[in-house]
Parts: sequence; structure tokens; C-alpha cells
Amino acid sequence: MTSIDEFRSKAIPDGYYSDLTAELEKLNGQLNAFNGINRLLDSGYPFSVKDNICVKGVETTASSKILSGYVPPFSATVVDRMVEGGFGFLGKTNMDEFGFGTFGINSERIARNPFNSEYVAGGSSSGAAIATSLLRYHVAVSESTGGSISAPAAFCGVVGFTPTYGLLSRYGLIDYANSLDKIGIMARSASDIRYAFDVMRGQDDYDTTCVSTTPTSERKSRIVVITQLLDGCDKAVVSSFEKLLDRLRNSGYRIDYVDVDFITSAIQAYYIISMAESSTNLAKFTGFKYGYKLDRFIEPYNEFFTEARDVFGPEAKRRIILGTLVRSASVRNRYYSKALKVRTMLINKLKGLLKEAFILSPTMPILTPKVSEAKELSPVHAYAMDAMTIPPNICGFPHISFPYDYVGGMPLGAQIISDHFNDYAVMDFVSEWEKGFDYRFKYNLGAL
Repeated sequence: MTSIDEFRSKAIPDGYYSDLTAELEKLNGQLNAFNGINRLLDSGYPFSVKDNICVKGVETTASSKILSGYVPPFSATVVDRMVEGGFGFLGKTNMDEFGFGTFGINSERIARNPFNSEYVAGGSSSGAAIATSLLRYHVAVSESTGGSISAPAAFCGVVGFTPTYGLLSRYGLIDYANSLDKIGIMARSASDIRYAFDVMRGQDDYDTTCVSTTPTSERKSRIVVITQLLDGCDKAVVSSFEKLLDRLRNSGYRIDYVDVDFITSAIQAYYIISMAESSTNLAKFTGFKYGYKLDRFIEPYNEFFTEARDVFGPEAKRRIILGTLVRSASVRNRYYSKALKVRTMLINKLKGLLKEAFILSPTMPILTPKVSEAKELSPVHAYAMDAMTIPPNICGFPHISFPYDYVGGMPLGAQIISDHFNDYAVMDFVSEWEKGFDYRFKYNLGAL
């Protein structure tokens, strides 16, 4: 039985939802999981929505000042389908501004880990992971571009699913990078993810990239570990991961180590492509029709434009500048065109491996860092933290991050990847793992 079925089978006491939101608001002041909590929630299984996904009549800012006050007149398709499926909207979750970040610190309100508030929650879907770790009954509708679901899921000890590109509609999503963005799900179990996935999936006439293909569940008995991905991991992460591999061997899986020399180029290719696309998407926020309004239209255009866009955070500005550079005519062939070729090479290579096996890796190369430590990282070092999560995202493969160990009281996550449209296979893999592993949560808000 899923937690969703369990919840719906119970008698909900009077005042349940008001008590739940009151408790959540208290913790939210410490952890910054939500940008807004729906105090009017009075029915349905609670679900949250990342703040770059539109909900009709609810402020949606992508955690950016430039969208402060924007209230969409419509809901994203996935939100409508969740409501139609009997879920109750709980609130909008915090995130790195426009999805630009790995640790949840590129936001006006830094997200903090529910296991220990001195540590990062991960990003960019930081709030979604925190909320999932806090709440007994909850599903988070989230989004990933290069690891925005897997990274916070790993740091917060929850299950984070990123589907095959195109299986969930992106209508109503505030885009980061159109060829990379994927709406996904976080929950406390793979069975809850599967339930919500089935509610949301299906072709959408409003999104031309959304397909009607039915996912499969082709089980694999072989697991591939790419050696180059382990080379950049901390010793403590590798040691724990090797123990996971031993447990999987004992369960009947064949483990093979494989070299994919150019997989490290995925980071460079991803950031070139994503920055080029994000700078294009952010170009519309000029202060005239979209974005922060100055209401001083008599000013010269350049001064008006510069001041209106000055409310972007440092990371957004960095990506606008670099993205504009790499797609400019003078250097496009040197950087952007080559990045697209690397993506194609990577898809072909990994697809060959995934025909016969799953690919497994640690989700993140390091143990959960403190907020103060993450702030000290240079942009280049911060980008390198996405080494494991970028390959499946840049290729559009389905993948799940799941907790498999705890070190120093903090969770460790592993990431399982499958071939395009074999989404149910990774869910089934994690469901099988969950039968012999107990997830730990510090909070259990809303337990009945």
C-alpha cells in the first residue's frame, strides 16, 4: 500500500490541516522549505509545488526578486492533474533562483537541511526535499535541469525521481533551459512516486515536447559503474558506495566497472548549453512587459533596462553573461556547437550501456557540506559537484536518487539510471531496495 492509499483509508480528524500548516510554519521559519504555505488547505493528500511551476492565483517567483508579485492566471498542467486526482495544494517550495544552484544557497532565504540546519539542503529543488523530509504524508512536484531533484533528495534523505525528458508536461513551468528541463517528483518512497507519476503523465496539447509514450519496466540484472565518476568522489563516499555494491551483488546483481573517458566533458557541455538557453529565457525580463517594474518609463532605455535587471542575484547575472557569450556569433562554433556534439556522443555511449544494464553511482561526490562551506566554494568547484547528476539529465534518461546509508547522522544517496522510457524500472529497483532498508527521518509531521 502506498502512503497515499494509507492516508486516504484513515479518518482525518477535525483541525488536521490547520494543525499541520501551523506546525509547518514554525519549522519553516528555521529551515526555509516554503516560499508560501496554503493556510486554506482543507482536503486531499498534501502536495507541494516548486516555485518555478505556476499555480493559479498563487504568487510564483522562481525565488527571484525580479518576479516578485507575479500571480499566474493559470496552473501548470501537472498541477491541474494533481488537483483533479484528489491531491490538496500545500504551498510553493523554496529553490535556488531560477534553478541556478546545487546547494540551495542562491536564494534570498537559504534552505537548510532538516537533519541539521547548519548543513545545506541541496538545490535547486531545496524546499521540495526539505518538505518531503518533514512531512509523513506528502508528495513534491519538482523540476530538474542538471540534478535539481537528485542533489537535494540525496542531502535530505528522500527519494527523488527525474523522468525521461518529455514524459511529464512542462506547460506552466518557468523555463531554465528548454532542452534540459524536466518536471519530476520527490516522496518518501518509490511507490508514492509511481502513484503521482501516473496521475501527472500523459500527452498535453499545450506542450509540444510532451509525448504519449507509455513507460516500461524492463528489469536489468547487470549494473554498470563508470570508474571516472568515482575518481572525483570523497573517500568516505566511495567507501560507503562500495558497501552498497556488495549488498547488491549479494542480491544477485552483476556489477561491472566501465571506462567512459569523455564523461567528464558532460559538465562543460551542460553548462555551456544550459547557460546559453537560460540567458535566452531570461532576456524577456526587462522591466517593461515582464519582470520587476520600475514605473519610470521616461528614463533612457539602457538605464531603465540595467536598473530593472539589477535585482537578479549574482548567479543569475553570471549565467546571463556567460550564456550570452557562448551563443554569440563570434564564438558559437567554438563552444556551443561543440557542446551539442558532446551531448550526442554521450547519449549514444550511455544508451549502449543502458540497453543491457542500469548505471549506478553516488548521487553527490561529497558528504553533505555545511552552509558556510558551500558559500566558500568557487563557481567552478560548485559546478563540479554536479558530475554524477549531469550525465542523465543532459541525455534525458530517467533516474532516481534514493537514500542508502547514513554517515555522521546525515543521509547518503545513490542514483540509478535507466534507458529512455524505461522509467518504471528505476522505480521498481528502488521499491525492491526499500524492502530491506529503513529510511530515517527526524520529523514526521502530520502522522495519523
